[in-house]
Amino acid sequence: MFVGGYLMGDLITYEGIYDILRKEKYEQEIQKLPAGFFSDVINYLKEKKSIADAQKSQNSIFSQEAVKTEKQLQNVKKIIKELYERRENKIIQMAIFASRANIPADSSNFLREEEEFYRSLLELLNDYRGGILDNLLVLKNPQIQIPKDIKKEIKEDTKLVRFLYPMPKFMGEDLNIYGPFNSEDIANLPYKVAQLLISKKRVKEIKS
Repeated sequence: MFVGGYLMGDLITYEGIYDILRKEKYEQEIQKLPAGFFSDVINYLKEKKSIADAQKSQNSIFSQEAVKTEKQLQNVKKIIKELYERRENKIIQMAIFASRANIPADSSNFLREEEEFYRSLLELLNDYRGGILDNLLVLKNPQIQIPKDIKKEIKEDTKLVRFLYPMPKFMGEDLNIYGPFNSEDIANLPYKVAQLLISKKRVKEIKS
């Protein structure tokens, strides 16, 4: 059975991942993916990285091949990022509609992690909708109660830092572009990006 450009149980390919993105891009509904899609992607990236590392360690005759492999590795990461964000946007829109219309969405095409994301998001939307809109309609002040574990996740997701030195634009592990920053600039950065800069003594964390 073909799913998104590659045969279930077969090794995933660059062309297969691109085909999955193409279908996700042009179809309004979220597309069906194999249950092991994330594992397949990880194995593919590991294989490509292993090949690139091996080519780099060889003589100059392999240098051009190493550049090509590294370029393909970066390209497929960008494709995976776009695929995730397109599916993410569809799931968010489905959760918003489900919250407003009080009609459950068809989640049969979700991966397990996406199902958890959808249900958590729907619960949060319903909590805010009930706490704000429902109270306003009965002439009451908004009252929101966010579970403690969600508050903790929100707090730990980013870090507020102060730059110790000027820094040009750079790409984080999430493939987003940050900067440029001047000395003494303050920014709220993703946790992993901030931790890396802290370890390199480029920034200092601002404790709340």
